[in-house]
Amino acid sequence: MATPGVRLLPNALTVLAMCAGLSAAQFTLNRQYDAAIAAIAIAAVLDSLDGRIARLLDATSKMGAELDSLADAISFGVAPALMLYIWRFGGDRVGWVFALIFAVCMVLRLARFNTLLEDTQQPPYTKEFFVGVPAPAGGLLVLLPLILTNEYGDHGHWWQSKTAVMVWMVAIAALAISRIPTLSVKTVKVSPRAVAPLLVLTGLLAAAVITYPLLTLAVVLIAYLLHIPYAVRRKHWLANHPEAWDVPARERRAIRRAHGSQQGRLGVRPPLRRVAGAARRAVLRPMRNADWPRFSLPNDPRPPGARGRAWRRTGIRKNQRPGESKPR
Repeated sequence: MATPGVRLLPNALTVLAMCAGLSAAQFTLNRQYDAAIAAIAIAAVLDSLDGRIARLLDATSKMGAELDSLADAISFGVAPALMLYIWRFGGDRVGWVFALIFAVCMVLRLARFNTLLEDTQQPPYTKEFFVGVPAPAGGLLVLLPLILTNEYGDHGHWWQSKTAVMVWMVAIAALAISRIPTLSVKTVKVSPRAVAPLLVLTGLLAAAVITYPLLTLAVVLIAYLLHIPYAVRRKHWLANHPEAWDVPARERRAIRRAHGSQQGRLGVRPPLRRVAGAARRAVLRPMRNADWPRFSLPNDPRPPGARGRAWRRTGIRKNQRPGESKPR
């Protein structure tokens, strides 16, 4: 059981994440959009750390879960909606409606997430996926038009129009409340061989963030969107293969390869080639056993009686020549 001081640490990180989200709105009011985007990114990092630290320190509590949901609603629902409204829809009532739609959808997504945590009847493989786009990813994805504008300037690009921003807000809100699976990194286990390459990639990512922060964030967000079809396919495969639910990653890959090779053996082309080869051998075998001089086998070790059995099996008389009709 964790001490009160240790239990305070995850909740303190959650409060810091909420303060970062509120600060993003304040930076937006001052037209400091780079600082606002950085505040939302910091809130996302803190949100990913508080839950992990709480589980490592055995300091999870119901109060912490409720506080985390409240902080996510502010940092990734209310704050991004206000940022986009002030940036592109200042004073526009239609734009305020779209800002409300996004904020409400993010709150509904968080409410559903809390109810799914209490559901213990789900299959084991569901722990590897989120239902819909999680709140931190949604809060950053919806800011992609603002991120690209700060990177490339406000020069009338298509993603800077009000219509494009409205459509984008609705699309991200729909992904947040949808049932589309997205990968969860909470259950990812890193093998010892992959530690060194991952550390190198982490260093490269840190260098890219320091050198080109907005461009790197935009590339990461686009890559996250592109992973969704893979997540859908992976969950569909796991749902149809219960034998791979509770096995390590290496055994799961072996099961996938085994099923892939089995499907290849059951395909169309390989059986046709085997059937064609069998038919060719069935035709040539009687021809080799015939008494015709051009098809006779001089060193045939079989006895004379066995040489004519192939003719009887195929229903052709031994002495019948090509082109001759069967005697009546």
